[in-house]
Amino acid sequence: MFSKVLIANRGEIALRIIRACRELGIATVAVYSEADANSLHVRYAEESVCIGPSPSSSSYLSIPNIISAAEVMDVEAIHPGYGFLAENAHFAEICESCGIKFIGPAPENVRLMGDKIEARKLMKKTGVPVIPGSEGIVKNKEEALAIAKRIGYPVMIKASSGGGGKGMRIAHNDVSLANAFLTARAEAEAAFDNSDVYLEKCIQEPRHIEFQILADKHGHFIHLGERECTIQRRYQKLIEEAPSSVIDKKLRKRMGEAALRAAKAIKYESAGTVEFLLDREGRFYFMEMNTRIQVEHPVTEIITGVDLVKEQIRIAQEEKLRYHQDQIRLTGWAIECRINAEDPENDFLPSPGKIKTCQLPGGPGIRVDTHIYPSYTVLPFYDSLLAKIIAYGSNREEAIARMQRALSECDISGVKTTVPFHISVLNNPLFIRGKISTGFVDRVWTAKVKSEEA
Repeated sequence: MFSKVLIANRGEIALRIIRACRELGIATVAVYSEADANSLHVRYAEESVCIGPSPSSSSYLSIPNIISAAEVMDVEAIHPGYGFLAENAHFAEICESCGIKFIGPAPENVRLMGDKIEARKLMKKTGVPVIPGSEGIVKNKEEALAIAKRIGYPVMIKASSGGGGKGMRIAHNDVSLANAFLTARAEAEAAFDNSDVYLEKCIQEPRHIEFQILADKHGHFIHLGERECTIQRRYQKLIEEAPSSVIDKKLRKRMGEAALRAAKAIKYESAGTVEFLLDREGRFYFMEMNTRIQVEHPVTEIITGVDLVKEQIRIAQEEKLRYHQDQIRLTGWAIECRINAEDPENDFLPSPGKIKTCQLPGGPGIRVDTHIYPSYTVLPFYDSLLAKIIAYGSNREEAIARMQRALSECDISGVKTTVPFHISVLNNPLFIRGKISTGFVDRVWTAKVKSEEA
């Protein structure tokens, strides 16, 4: 068992990891930027170290600063959380070379799944369905036009090293493809220092379904069912639920087996997520594999009773999985709303500032993961996530009713938040009936805002 773990992150995920470690009897070290000196993760950890100025490039993304803190504080392991360095293979390698355990998969797993083109090739070879598209990097717009002619419009241009919706563009014809190709390459270069892109057929009105997996160092693999992540904007997830209203036992079995094939193909070890697109005919296609804990992991924890962060830590300690596949039961329904400091009526513009009042919901079936408090300052340097409200019910109808109630209780002033957006979605008849696709927000919310402005 680890005796001390450093958490290379901030905000609600740092608190989530601190709580898991405390329950396991593990001491924690928080790292923080100068701007985060008064953050809750600093207060809750047993020890803390300032690792640099406010910009993340000088603090939370500074590998030398984090490794120095780990060595000074004499920790045995580092948990990266999500974002920042969580999917940085070089960071995982540096940890390994310094004799510090990286709580996550092996560096080669991170590197392979971070290269979307190589991941596609491997999945295709393994028998996991992939979206029709280019076989590798598309070097110029002439090649892009030829591929688009072969697979048919619309097409998606995607960054090879992409993530978070950056370096992604949809094209509906030759003219828009030429422009989108250049834009995607430029954005990919700026975001990932790699301008390589590839092409995929754009699936019309898909649903975004992901499978949570766990794999230990002893060759044991399980999945914990699916999460529905279809409500998103510009490829950023906003609402997640588990299970999905369109996945029956037969499809769950097929998709779960495909997710495990993907994990076994790379000899994966840790918690991970295999993401799929599901089309209107029930066909599913591999998108990517996230080699870290996900923002939306609580909905899976609630319906399975499995603490995913603790399992991550146990796997890193080389323990055997405590569960077999036939022990995993999906009980009830869970929905998560991400509450961001953004103005949903002004194109989700970030809203940094000082929180004046902070009344968060509670009561039966409600979990809130957050790092905010009254007088907390929302900083412009980092992600705008303020809180995750998770509602649990015996079925989807009850989970929705509890979330509607929870959102009505949520009172955060001083900054704009996405609470009004979530209230609108949770009361929308199409959402309530489960009639959604990844274009839902543009069709429903954006149209609503525009009609109110007219």
